[in-house]
Amino acid sequence: MLKNVAAVLLDGVHPFELGVLCEVFGLDRSDDGLPVYDFAAVSAERRRLRTHAGFTLEVEHGLERLDEADLIAVPTGSDYTRRDYPEPLLEALRAAVDRGARVLSVCTGAFVLGAAGLLDGRRCTTHWRHATALARRYPRARVDADVLYVDEGSVISSAGTAAAIDACLHIVRREHGPEIANTIARRMVVPPHRDGGQAQYIERPLPRTRCDTVGEVLAWMERHLDREMSVEQLAAQAHMSPRTFARRFQQETGTTPYRWLLRQRVLLAQELLEATDETVDTIAGRAGFGNAAALRHHFLRSLGTTPNAYRRTFRGPVRVA
Repeated sequence: MLKNVAAVLLDGVHPFELGVLCEVFGLDRSDDGLPVYDFAAVSAERRRLRTHAGFTLEVEHGLERLDEADLIAVPTGSDYTRRDYPEPLLEALRAAVDRGARVLSVCTGAFVLGAAGLLDGRRCTTHWRHATALARRYPRARVDADVLYVDEGSVISSAGTAAAIDACLHIVRREHGPEIANTIARRMVVPPHRDGGQAQYIERPLPRTRCDTVGEVLAWMERHLDREMSVEQLAAQAHMSPRTFARRFQQETGTTPYRWLLRQRVLLAQELLEATDETVDTIAGRAGFGNAAALRHHFLRSLGTTPNAYRRTFRGPVRVA
């Protein structure tokens, strides 16, 4: 049973992510019949730490406090993607997992777990902006940039910033059941579980075409996403055989014509859902999906959420006449 929680801090820690850990695990809510954790902030460096926001923290505990923790959380901080980490901290994290404790990273805190070797062979996540860097720095980690958090048993990782809330509530839900997690979520005025993953938050603007031989065809495809297209038609526009066109397309874009077209249609649907009041049916037609059911199917597969849920997230309730 989860009873003892420690948040381990480095210089440049981000206050919001630390605050999430304090809010979920550091408050006494026994008056509501909720579990109370023995929570502590722990410094992996000196006792006085600078935060990313410019103020300082006086931290009472050193790394020895981690020896008794059931859960050790590593919130994000400045330059975590590039800096080196104290070896005593890495040793403490490895020892904690070896004795059966769990570790949780928030955003780029995953780089600390990676440096300790705790991501090797494990699925994990971080903020989508740093997922490529995490995979490059720790090639044995199986980085998933599309999810809010990953639970690999003893090692839990969460995506950027507010995804810490999702991961912490998940831990509470797993330890104490959904009723306790839901009550804490209500106290925090947040949803107890968010649909989808961080794929819906990734900035993927419609790309400008810079291809040598299929560039003009790509530009035409971008302008006519609402039309039916076949490889034979596209090849004819490029004055190539279908086989040659498909090969050149793969070489210059890294994907197939179908997958490229599908991605652009999803991107256009995202833009229209965010920027217009048009109905989902109308957007489905403009984006080339034909109907709302087809749009919903591909949108869910690509982004892990529905068009209506995506619109609520990025625009709020919209009245459509």
